[in-house]
Amino acid sequence: MGAETDEVKGQAKEAAGSLTGDKDLESEGKADRRAGETKEKLDHAKDKGEEVIEKAKDKGEEVIEKAKDKGEEVIDKAKDALHRK
Repeated sequence: MGAETDEVKGQAKEAAGSLTGDKDLESEGKADRRAGETKEKLDHAKDKGEEVIEKAKDKGEEVIEKAKDKGEEVIDKAKDALHRK
């Protein structure tokens, strides 16, 4: 189940357990609610991790392109120097 579904389900069980005096149901509800909260935090962390990886990948590609450009520039300058001699 999704994080939000677990949270809502947990809140309902917790409330029902509290109203009826059923401590087991109330505890089960708390566990479900906390499981949902944990899933939500993990999903958020996963999204942030993927975002960081994507930014690093983009930056790496940018650095590689700059290095290629600089390498081509050095080669061109070396060729020009050889042709002048």
